[in-house]
Amino acid sequence: MIKKNNLFNKHQEKIVTKKTLINFRKKNKDKKIIICHGVFDIVHPGHVRHLLYAKQKADILIVSVTSDIHINKGIYRPHVPESLRALNLSAFEVVDFVVIDKNPEPYDLIKKIKPNFFAKGFEYIESKNKKTEKEIEILNSYGGEIIFTPGDYINSSSKLINNSEPDLRYEKLLTILNKYNLTLEDIESAVKNIKKLKIDVLGDTIVDSYTYCKMIGGQTKTPTISLLHEKKIDYVGGAGIVAKHIAASGNNVNFLTVLGDDDLKKFVLKDLKKSKVNFNGYIDKIRPTVNKNAFVSEEYRLLKVSKLDSSQINFKIVKTLSKQLASSRSNGVIFSDFRHGIFNKSTIEFFKKSIKNKKKFLAADSQVASWWGNILEFKNFDLITPNEKEARFALMDQISGIRSLASRIYDKSKCKFLIMKLGKRGLLACINNKHHNSDSYFTLDSFATQVIDPVGAGDALLAYSTMSMIVTNCKITSTIIGIMAASCECEKNGNISISKDDILNKIADIKKNI
Repeated sequence: MIKKNNLFNKHQEKIVTKKTLINFRKKNKDKKIIICHGVFDIVHPGHVRHLLYAKQKADILIVSVTSDIHINKGIYRPHVPESLRALNLSAFEVVDFVVIDKNPEPYDLIKKIKPNFFAKGFEYIESKNKKTEKEIEILNSYGGEIIFTPGDYINSSSKLINNSEPDLRYEKLLTILNKYNLTLEDIESAVKNIKKLKIDVLGDTIVDSYTYCKMIGGQTKTPTISLLHEKKIDYVGGAGIVAKHIAASGNNVNFLTVLGDDDLKKFVLKDLKKSKVNFNGYIDKIRPTVNKNAFVSEEYRLLKVSKLDSSQINFKIVKTLSKQLASSRSNGVIFSDFRHGIFNKSTIEFFKKSIKNKKKFLAADSQVASWWGNILEFKNFDLITPNEKEARFALMDQISGIRSLASRIYDKSKCKFLIMKLGKRGLLACINNKHHNSDSYFTLDSFATQVIDPVGAGDALLAYSTMSMIVTNCKITSTIIGIMAASCECEKNGNISISKDDILNKIADIKKNI
């Protein structure tokens, strides 16, 4: 049994607001106060010495932590979210109070608290730093003093993180659960309650093939790789696996797609029937069933050969699929876009308008892995789940940090909820449009213990986050269940559907580690 706040009660009372500190200062004018300010992404020995030295100079040591939204040290920084950074510092006996500064610099904090001393690292003593000069100016205005702590040990959080990122997957999860007053038991209960749903999935079916080969010759006279064919395995992927995830959860799924009139069509229909997916798609005799065949040797993917027609489906098919959406009495609709003929700017709007019940939950994903799409063409959806590459493609932005990237996609798409997939780094969830506030988003790391095949992880997240939102209407719970599903998918070889039992087993494993 994991109790709420089980790791947080002991030191949480040290983490206070600026208002609390102002009141404390008014009541304790005779006490000497010193402030240390910084990011403290990874607390290293240099930080410890800095804090110990500062505490020797005053009665009260306040540590001010820079808020996540003001940290621009790298695309994925901070590595440790502000609430966890504050908790780490509060655990030190020498620290009396920790405050998360919502301003980019500590100027206002110094003005309001009027500490006797403000401590900075020794490396700032000779540098002409405009920020330091501003801090000294404020201190001088009321008689405060700046102190430079000894520099006998200097290190860098950035350097430490770049050399070896610490594994904080469980700490981040517990921090989020604690912040929103949730437990893993609540998450388990939500997974079990994903039932009696009917979901429409509209999108491109892809047959993902893996042709396993053995290398029998290298490049000799010609630059030709010689392979011995061993076996070929086909999986229903694309929007098909999204539908299969829903069926595997024990819920009803209505699958709307387009297949060619070929042998792969027979394979897809047989597999969907076996998986209990209701097929209500269209057979197009003039286009092939999309097939992407990866040639693999000793777990290395050597080559991918695709068979597809990505030209727009004719309008007759669009109208047929739209009628299916219009007549469906589902709880929600997922648009799973791989840009192989079904979706474009005009058809997206046409399909969306055909959904008569405006209260249905709408989710969308538009992938650019091997083709091109644009997540911003899915306007006013309840949930969108782009990955980082897709978000950068949509905004034509290669350099912004992920928080800025997510907030701009959120605003431009006019969505209600965004989950940005970050591959092995996990995800960032953007839950409202108050982007100036760090409460508008949170990050979680992947819970995959052994990554075998990450392909299809995003589809599992899309399916389970959508169902969770319909059941719980809780963005926090839905994000956690989504990343659990994605982590389970990473631990399977090939596009294999994820069941609720898979997720419950993953939660049970996590309980053993926290």
